[in-house]
Amino acid sequence: MSPTSIESAEVTVERDGHVLLMGLNRPAKRNAFTRRMLTELSAAYGLLESDDDLRCGVLFAHGDHFTGGLDMLDVGAELASGTFDAPAGGRDPWRLDGPWTKPVVAAAQGWVMTLGIELLLAADIRVAARDARFTQYEIRRGIYPFGGATFRFPRQAGWGNAMRWILTGEEFDAAEAHRIGLVQELADDGPAAIERATRLARVIAEKSAPLGVRTVFASAHLAHEHGDAAAIERLRPDIARLFATADGAEGIRSFIERRDAVFTGR
Repeated sequence: MSPTSIESAEVTVERDGHVLLMGLNRPAKRNAFTRRMLTELSAAYGLLESDDDLRCGVLFAHGDHFTGGLDMLDVGAELASGTFDAPAGGRDPWRLDGPWTKPVVAAAQGWVMTLGIELLLAADIRVAARDARFTQYEIRRGIYPFGGATFRFPRQAGWGNAMRWILTGEEFDAAEAHRIGLVQELADDGPAAIERATRLARVIAEKSAPLGVRTVFASAHLAHEHGDAAAIERLRPDIARLFATADGAEGIRSFIERRDAVFTGR
């Protein structure tokens, strides 16, 4: 993608080796989501999931704020109709459209409002700047969170913690987000949060076995959707399958030779 197209996009998309960097890019509007922005982010997630050369994604925001939520003047009609059509090959950035095989690390700063929290909940690892401010404000607008917070927030932060913030719509800070597990790490500021998230993604993409990562995701999804017993049945067959791969052999060789493994995804 050329510098011009990156600058004009409402979501920037850049490759960094096996990592895909996806940046919300309406900083003058606090990265409030338009239909175009939703479409571009959906396309970016579709690229991450479909391209075998990509192993991990980073979701971040340009400017001082992660997102102020939806631009209601632009997307209100679609919300009222209850529809949003993803582009061909796109995937739901809130990851409500089936199983996923690639992890996403998210970095947030400034305002993290409504569906911004749900984007974080849909990611796998979250880093927040210490200035981040969060609010699940939908309840004060006569609606409710529809991007996964009603089930992911309680599951990841605990029932009481989730209901405390979903039902009141009140604002909370980065320290509280860290306390309840909404974010896993805090950084000094926005650039530091993005740098840390990118470094974590590079570790996953460059050090972790791609087939192992996919198997972790499959096991976790299986347990979530069908219960622990279903996942337990797959544990030994899955480990036998991984040992039989080229990456499995490389993992053993690297252990014997006391070096980092070089995985190929085969």
